[in-house]
Amino acid sequence: MNQEEIWDVDAAQRYDTPGTGMFAPEILGPTVDRLAELAGGGAALEFAIGTGRVAVPLAGRGVPVTGIELSLPMIRQLRTRADEATIPVIVGDMATSVAPGEYTLVYLVYNTVSNLLTQAEQVECFRNAARHLGSGGRFVIELWVPELRKLPPGQKAMVCESEPGYIGLDTYDVLRQHVVSHHFRFDESKQARLTRTPHRYIWPAELDLMAQLAGFELESRHADWSGAEFTAESRSHVSVYRIPPNR
Repeated sequence: MNQEEIWDVDAAQRYDTPGTGMFAPEILGPTVDRLAELAGGGAALEFAIGTGRVAVPLAGRGVPVTGIELSLPMIRQLRTRADEATIPVIVGDMATSVAPGEYTLVYLVYNTVSNLLTQAEQVECFRNAARHLGSGGRFVIELWVPELRKLPPGQKAMVCESEPGYIGLDTYDVLRQHVVSHHFRFDESKQARLTRTPHRYIWPAELDLMAQLAGFELESRHADWSGAEFTAESRSHVSVYRIPPNR
């Protein structure tokens, strides 16, 4: 499964869920608030901008936003909400593609850094973020914490989420730090729709080392966009890395 096959026309058309899920105001609002604050009056670059879930409201707050995105169908969906003049998008991958301009903030949300399936690619993503930032610039990553404590010895799969009409099942390859998320969606019929997404999971400490290799320092880490304390029980984190001033 490569990323172009995953984020195809069908995925792009189903991605937006206005008002619910990750588009819910209680999730999206704090995300945009925090990113607008971190931009500090400068321009922002979103890696894997997708359909503009975050970029469109962030641009609406007066922050100039540019995106990098690999999937053409996702970009076409974004264009139904914002034109090229409002939110320019570079077609390419987030580990190597370069966007013109100067930025105070680069951000990568909703676990997307784990879509890069090797450690080397993930390190290059950090280096690419640093390439776009000047002294004092920030790179923000939202990422889940691997839940291997829930995986009994000898078992390779576990249910990660269950709700009416949906079951999420994760299968792990702990040697390569790979996980495939299987998303089963169903209704009252006998048929279910399955989608799958592969990831390389990253521990917070490993993420911090990747940042150091690219010249960043960890500025803050919280459990969510609202600033909740990050603890041993947190299921995800928002980590802010910064290029040291006067580098």
